[in-house]
Amino acid sequence: MLVFWEQRLVILATPKTGSTAIEAALESLAAVSVQRPPALKHTNVARYHRFVGPYLEASAGKPFTVVALMREPRDWLGSWYRYRQRDDIPDQRKSTSDMTFDHFVNAWCDTPRPPFADVGSQARFLAPSADKRADRIFRYEEIGTFLSFLEDRLDFEVHLPRLNVSPSASLDLSPATENRLAQAAAEDFHLYASLD
Repeated sequence: MLVFWEQRLVILATPKTGSTAIEAALESLAAVSVQRPPALKHTNVARYHRFVGPYLEASAGKPFTVVALMREPRDWLGSWYRYRQRDDIPDQRKSTSDMTFDHFVNAWCDTPRPPFADVGSQARFLAPSADKRADRIFRYEEIGTFLSFLEDRLDFEVHLPRLNVSPSASLDLSPATENRLAQAAAEDFHLYASLD
């Protein structure tokens, strides 16, 4: 999470949407940069509005614009799957190295989810209710639009480094799994489709 005080701007770090690269590019401009631990770095909209936002707005006397990126839901799960394929996963219960993407997605659709597939939901991270959502959500796949927005707001040319890139892997799904995902991730697909 990055806070830009004078610009009254907050960038939430949606997991698996390039947040490490964004922080590397913009940390020096931010009044506050929360990068560790992951639970604080990846503060979601609900926690922001409950804890961080009221403090910032009371201190500044003005509201802040809250922005974030969202990745296409199937691709987002693919990024989690690939990320957890790495050899250096500290908790082996979260490793996906011995399974297919199809197995991972089916496990994500289960209730409860096993540890390797318990990665949450972008819709719940970004828009947990009609009255609590990020002010602007940009598509990760159209990151140039997000960067243009940042450059206008921050008066700074943004160059993103390539950091924290997941290994490549097959992301094939059976038609049955595609259908199950469409139902289980309906909120995510709906939110993504609603973005400008």
